[in-house]
This record gives sequence, C-alpha cells and structure tokens, in this order.
Amino acid sequence: MAILNVEELKKQLVHAPDTIEFSDVMALIDANFAFTPTVFTNGKVENQENQNNGSCKLLALGQYLNLTNEQTLSLFGQYYRADVLGNPRGSDHANIRNFMITGHDGVSFAVFPLLAK
Repeated sequence: MAILNVEELKKQLVHAPDTIEFSDVMALIDANFAFTPTVFTNGKVENQENQNNGSCKLLALGQYLNLTNEQTLSLFGQYYRADVLGNPRGSDHANIRNFMITGHDGVSFAVFPLLAK
C-alpha cells in the first residue's frame, strides 16, 4: 500500500504498523524531502557518506517526526519484521540491530540529511 504523505504514515504507524514497507517509506521520503548524503553513526555502526542511504533517510525521518524507537523500527518493513526479528541471532542489517539497542539516542548525523520540500 503506497503511503502518500506524512499524515498517512503516522496513521499507519498507529493502526497497522506491520503493513508498512521500506520501499513505500523511501518513496514517501523522496517525494517530500530533499536528501543530502552524510556520515552518520548508529550505535556501534559508523556509516560513511553515501553508505546505507536508506537507513540514513529512515532514521532521520524518525527523528524529524519524533517517532518512538518502535515506530521507527516499523519503517524498515520486512527487513525488520522478517530478516531481523525472524533471525534474532543474525548479523545482517547492522543498522537495524544497533538501533534496536541504542534507539534514537545512539544515532547522530554529521549534517541532518533531510529538508522538507
């Protein structure tokens, strides 16, 4: 289900967070924000500029919208629900796994990467 705007996303986070898909969140961000690739740290993971841009965009959106840690994790869609929760001992998706531990407190950007259009 395509998410057309931020208000729809907020409603979906309350009523049906398990239906959110990463690709829909990326499309929402690309349609509503200018993105500047930047260095960012997420817990123990240090991401270089243009590395893991999807996680960079998504984590920044979570901060921009003042989402809870759990709401932000829901934005990762199947990557969170199937890949991470479905394989708790896995080592893939380091940004998701670190965010589960440190939350928004563990995320910092060299330059905040999103600017509303």
